Amino acid sequence: MADKITPTDPRIQWKSIQLHGQTYQYILAEPEGPIRNTVFLIHGWPDLAYGWRYQIPLFHSLGIRVVVPNMMGYGGTDAPDALACYTMKRAADDMAALAAELDLPSIILGGHDWGGAIAYRFALYHPSLIKAMFVVGTVFAPPRSEFIRLSTLPNFKYQIQLMGPEVESAIVGEAKLRQFFSAIFGGRTPTQEPLFAASHGVFLDRLDAVGPPPLLSEEELDFYVKSYARTGMRGPLNWYRTEELNFEDERALAENIAGSQLFQMPVLFIACSRDEALPPYLSFGMDSWFKTLQRAEVDSSHWALTETPLKINGHIKDFLTGTVKACL
Repeated sequence: MADKITPTDPRIQWKSIQLHGQTYQYILAEPEGPIRNTVFLIHGWPDLAYGWRYQIPLFHSLGIRVVVPNMMGYGGTDAPDALACYTMKRAADDMAALAAELDLPSIILGGHDWGGAIAYRFALYHPSLIKAMFVVGTVFAPPRSEFIRLSTLPNFKYQIQLMGPEVESAIVGEAKLRQFFSAIFGGRTPTQEPLFAASHGVFLDRLDAVGPPPLLSEEELDFYVKSYARTGMRGPLNWYRTEELNFEDERALAENIAGSQLFQMPVLFIACSRDEALPPYLSFGMDSWFKTLQRAEVDSSHWALTETPLKINGHIKDFLTGTVKACL
């Protein structure tokens, strides 16, 4: 069984820091011996820094300092109303500022879900900071010169629901949050109906019948509920409301990337074979953007970090101790 941290684990510290006028909360885990490098781990939706709980001990064992922020709107991090605080460029700039505040000239970078999208943009906006990068599940989508609405992309229809008011207004209070996270992390109705589909979103009318989540213990479910109850769902959902802002931010990038190898650092991409929203075939053809792209795949749903942690950790360890051994 894979090792994992708990929210009160003595191997981690919960820290806070001001970045561009907002308070970020982050996990800091320092190895017992000499520090060989530092990794930033970026989570997605609807997750937390704690979503990397199975990976933190791996880096700890490799002598790598671990920094895992709760991203804007999540956990103990501020949740402002302004959508400009939730763009990928803002996130990339905030993470670069965090590295500067921690006096880190370079880092290893990891991302999952939205965290993968942020990782790619972080590496585009601040390439000199990134020694190596790994992404779980998230396919690289290059900056576009023409705006494409999510409603035209069948795998992302669920995001249309999340952009609107429906989920935000329905998931209020700890009881509803408990149902919601039970659903997101694999719970089903007594008749085995799913509670989420990429082609629809959250089946809100089924939440009252949801069973326990197979991917969270009772203590972990409590932690997610308490963390989200602090500021509610608006902040996390604001990430889905920034498509036009992200497009405007990336216009300049899009004008200069044709035929470019955008990523000069070594990159590991781990596909998840049963990820409904991000099936592996979406990654076909993205290799040309990378100087060195190593691929792996796990038999997992979207939640590979917790569903197949030994496999994920094995691929990351092989990448760091092989392809990018110089990072250690």
